[in-house]
Amino acid sequence: MEKFTDNFSLAQEILTRMVELGKTLSTAESCTSGRIAATLTQVSGASDYFQGGLVAYQDYLKVRYLDVRQEDIDTYDVVSQPVVEQMVRGACHLFHTDYAIASTGYAGTGANGIPSGTIWIGWGSIQEVHSTCLTLEERRERNTAHATTRALECFLRFLDETH
Repeated sequence: MEKFTDNFSLAQEILTRMVELGKTLSTAESCTSGRIAATLTQVSGASDYFQGGLVAYQDYLKVRYLDVRQEDIDTYDVVSQPVVEQMVRGACHLFHTDYAIASTGYAGTGANGIPSGTIWIGWGSIQEVHSTCLTLEERRERNTAHATTRALECFLRFLDETH
């Protein structure tokens, strides 16, 4: 995969690939606060594939709109692999999209024994979800910026490997 120098280039390449494939994309974000969606939609033509995004900062919104199981939040924490993967599937369902990208994490202050800078990102479809955990040690703004870039990179790699 080509090495991209910035998020705008990543967003352009995602647009090209998604339009070529005729697929749709949505986002479900917590700690990145809509930054993934904002990055994707800064490229002219994004409306050809991008359907929408939900910033679900509060747990009850993840449960209500993204079908995240409260039991999994209670068992694993909201910053966990099961939760981010449910967010991907939930966004695909909510927005009727082929694919989704999701994020959940403690970008600033940690909680429940999980350190600051722990961010889970997920991507994929209802049938196939991938995720990774980032352990970052920057300030909040840098952590969310890094997580946004990694989410876009991972999603683009997924597209290249899947199609």
